[in-house]
Amino acid sequence: MTDETDLVLDYDLDAPPEKVRRAVTIPEFREQWLPTEDLADPTPVERGARVSYDMKEEAPWPDSRVSFEISPNERGGTRLRVVHRMTRTPTEVANTNGPGLKMAA
Repeated sequence: MTDETDLVLDYDLDAPPEKVRRAVTIPEFREQWLPTEDLADPTPVERGARVSYDMKEEAPWPDSRVSFEISPNERGGTRLRVVHRMTRTPTEVANTNGPGLKMAA
C-alpha cells in the first residue's frame, strides 16, 4: 500500500524475478546503482516479495526508506515497483532564511 506522498516508479524488466532480487540484495551488484554510503544500514530488510533499505539523510531532509517490490510479469520477466517513502517528517524547513514566525491566535 502506498501513500500519496510516496514516490512510486513501476518497471517491467526482461530479467526473471530471481535475477532482479539478486541485483537489489547482493552488495556488489547493488553498489553500482545504490551506494552503501547512501544507506543508513546496507543490510536489506526482506519481507516476502519486498526488499527495503533505510536511506541515510541529513537535516533538513526527512528520513526515508526505499523498497523494491519484485513480482513476475505476464511475459516471463519481472514487474519491479520502487517505492520511496518518508519515514520521518523534516524538523526544519529547507528554504528558511531565518527564525520561524509564530502567529497569535
